[in-house]
Amino acid sequence: MRALVFTGPRKAEVRDIEPPVATPGEVVVDVERVGVCGTDVELFTGEMSYLHTGRSWYPLRPGHEWCGVVTALGDGVAAEWLGRRVTGDTMLGCGRCARCRAGRHHVCAELAEIGISRGRPGALAEQLAVPVTALHPLPDTVDPTLGALAEPGGNALRAVEAAGLQPGERLLILGTGTIGLLAALFARAQGIEAHLLCRDQEALRLAQPLGLATAAVRAGSSARADAHPASAGVWTRASLPELPWHAVVDASNAPGLPGLALELVEPARRVVLIGLAGTPSTLDTRDLVLKDVTAVGILGGSAGLAGAIAAYADGSVDARPLVAVTAGLAETVGILAGRRPAGAGPGPKIHIDPRR
Repeated sequence: MRALVFTGPRKAEVRDIEPPVATPGEVVVDVERVGVCGTDVELFTGEMSYLHTGRSWYPLRPGHEWCGVVTALGDGVAAEWLGRRVTGDTMLGCGRCARCRAGRHHVCAELAEIGISRGRPGALAEQLAVPVTALHPLPDTVDPTLGALAEPGGNALRAVEAAGLQPGERLLILGTGTIGLLAALFARAQGIEAHLLCRDQEALRLAQPLGLATAAVRAGSSARADAHPASAGVWTRASLPELPWHAVVDASNAPGLPGLALELVEPARRVVLIGLAGTPSTLDTRDLVLKDVTAVGILGGSAGLAGAIAAYADGSVDARPLVAVTAGLAETVGILAGRRPAGAGPGPKIHIDPRR
């Protein structure tokens, strides 16, 4: 089968390799669709911290946002899985330790991540071997585009749930990448008034197809609270209205924004941190204490996968406009190097069909 292989920093190629075999407790999936993620880019460039700590190494086979069809079963796997469309959890714990037994396998000390760490092969290939315990079935109403958005959707949903908001309350999301936009969609589906803070007017172009940009970006000007619409808006720092933000989610990679989140959030409410900066972020814990704010970190989408799939299935969240284009496996190296495929739309996410 064909698979993408990273052999070193900025060195990658599509190779013909032996297909996976379903070992006991595992299945083999024919991959339909894979999302290219910022983590994949960092693994390609060599900037990913795991490469420097020994948690990841080359050669490496990437891809952790995926969906496909189960085509082979290992010993001990129920026959009902054969032929099912599925996606799966990226985070694979040992299953034996206290964290795994308590449902916190995503922070297992022996954690292996599909397509990311501890040599676990990823989904940027024609086939993928996955433990059956990591599988989530996909309803017929979840097409391959949405199926491959389940993993980032799970992350975004966890961030929204961690904000602890009620319908009608106001959420500010810092960052308009895939996770920020998905968080806004999931918040809106729950009746939360979701707003986005972006760097420039380019973000408005991303938000409009999702129906999120109901308030215009007004760069360089201030907005009065009484002029702000009751629904969501997309704002720059200069135009952000002075409103009570009942929770703030930092979904950016800017080291200064966790501090801004703490500055903006209402006292005794929550700041949720899901973005990762390339350098240490600064956050004054004195402000955290004096405002009585709860700060929550989110790692991985494991606990949010089922909810994300359900929201996609019932139509309350349609994340498909996030995907700019679906390309073939051979185009992936160029995409990771920063070349956007011809005909790509405005969305931040690029999908790969490994069969092409």
